[in-house]
Amino acid sequence: MLKKTLLAIAMSASIIAPAMACTGISLSTTANDHVHARTIEWGENDLNSKLIVAPRNYSFTSTMPDQKQGLSWKSKYGFVGISVSDDRFIGEGVNEEGLTAGLFYFKGYGSLKAYDPQDRKDSITDMDFVRWMLSQFKTVDEVKAAMKNIDIVPVYLDAKGQPSPTGHWRVTDRNGKNIVIEIMDQGQVHIYDNEVGVLTNSPTFPWQVTNLSNYIHLQPGTSAPAKFGNVEAKSFGIGSGFLGLPGDITPPSRFVRAAFFVNTAPESKTSEEAVSQAFHILNNFDIPIGTEFSQEYREHIPDLPSATQWTSVIDQDNGLFYYKTMRDSRIKKVDLNKIDFNQSQEMKRKLDNGTFAVEDVTP
Repeated sequence: MLKKTLLAIAMSASIIAPAMACTGISLSTTANDHVHARTIEWGENDLNSKLIVAPRNYSFTSTMPDQKQGLSWKSKYGFVGISVSDDRFIGEGVNEEGLTAGLFYFKGYGSLKAYDPQDRKDSITDMDFVRWMLSQFKTVDEVKAAMKNIDIVPVYLDAKGQPSPTGHWRVTDRNGKNIVIEIMDQGQVHIYDNEVGVLTNSPTFPWQVTNLSNYIHLQPGTSAPAKFGNVEAKSFGIGSGFLGLPGDITPPSRFVRAAFFVNTAPESKTSEEAVSQAFHILNNFDIPIGTEFSQEYREHIPDLPSATQWTSVIDQDNGLFYYKTMRDSRIKKVDLNKIDFNQSQEMKRKLDNGTFAVEDVTP
């Protein structure tokens, strides 16, 4: 069933380019607290995401494309995350030491090492990579060092032996380190410092950063009047300083838009302010069902309220995990400081009750 679900995702993603359209941002406060937030989009069907609480000293095993067991490990740290498609596959999460990790779709560019059954004991699938990082490490440097000892392989191979699409990853720690991991050309690992505080999808992270040079004219606020001959042109209203900010949902446009919002936002004094700011910024990236589908495929539009299935915000330094969903826009909070990570089993629960939620405050 899992293989069929992932294959369906891969096939539809190859037909409808923007099907997986994640946007990630990072903010900081004047007290040097860090907040990391992201959306996750999928317009084909419900990802059946769940809130996952994983304990310490818990045994994990990665299942290889041939359904044999790959790398096995025991968790050092408990973590909280949200799954995608399968309860084992964590899309975004944070552990009790403050390490965060998230998977972002990397269509057409991600290319993992070919799966070799002889090396399976040191191999994990790309869909297990976030879970492996969150359960094992507390710093970015530890992740980078440990990656040298494992192979990251596709979660499945199709009938022709072709690998499934993959992603790239954002990883951060409480020391302020924020990196992007991209694996291309059949296993070549590239690690970049994420100094702009943004991540979307394809193409590569360095290309996205270079592309910002096309938008250096953008500025917050309102442009000053300008003379055209004897005619003085004036702004129609606020916001003319960033006229030309791309508004479409392609990954490059979302990267530019997110970078502009992040780097023009006033610095927050408290983590609560930063969390609120992150939700406000990411509201600009909420994708409604329908916009991703061409006329040819409109009869296949699913019965979902949004392609943005959930949005998460992590208050890294205070151990708080916030989220809202496409069905319930009320913000929910998980406090890692109140969780007993010594349990014997993972906790799995639905993100919401599955229905559109409204609170009636009629006096």
